[in-house]
Amino acid sequence: MIFENRIDAAQHLISGLEKFQGENVVVLAIPRGGVPLGYVIAKYFKWPLSILLTKKIGHPMNKEYAIGAVSLETVVLDPGNREVPDSYIKSETQNIRKLLQERYHRFLGNKPPINIKGKTVVIVDDGIATGYTMQASIEMLKNKGTNKIVVAVPVASPRIIGSFKNQVDELIVLETPDEFMGVGQFYVDFSEVTDDDVVKYLND
Repeated sequence: MIFENRIDAAQHLISGLEKFQGENVVVLAIPRGGVPLGYVIAKYFKWPLSILLTKKIGHPMNKEYAIGAVSLETVVLDPGNREVPDSYIKSETQNIRKLLQERYHRFLGNKPPINIKGKTVVIVDDGIATGYTMQASIEMLKNKGTNKIVVAVPVASPRIIGSFKNQVDELIVLETPDEFMGVGQFYVDFSEVTDDDVVKYLND
């Protein structure tokens, strides 16, 4: 399946989420690409929407190559990259967390984090490639007293999607194609979502 854009992808996810209509649900979108999907889903079901901030750690020799991800509370690393110095990981983690704090204030101002205790949390993104960002997001929510953790994405790499099945209460993935080169190949329009777009969606 090829999605027209992120809005189209979100509409395809809705049917898989209808089973949670009677529950106390919060939608947490991963910026920036997951926010348009989270917006559509939250509006459809009249669920509250917020964001879940995480960012990948790039390899010291190639910043585009992810070796893990950082949230405001957790760090997830690829165990295969043992040659990366601990000092680099520590420094990158500090820098990323400072950036995430700045993003939080840019997107949500002085709003306190949304209360997720006792609620069903639906994590939404536009796709899963390496899985580090989603892994960090899941780890961040563990031990927070949630009722359920649900991951909903349109497309994911089949190589890594199995690792999430035992970590969440439900995993909703529309496509896990064998020929997976990147999330963008499954969208006709995969235009960048800007910071201004995120603010607009969160305040609508």
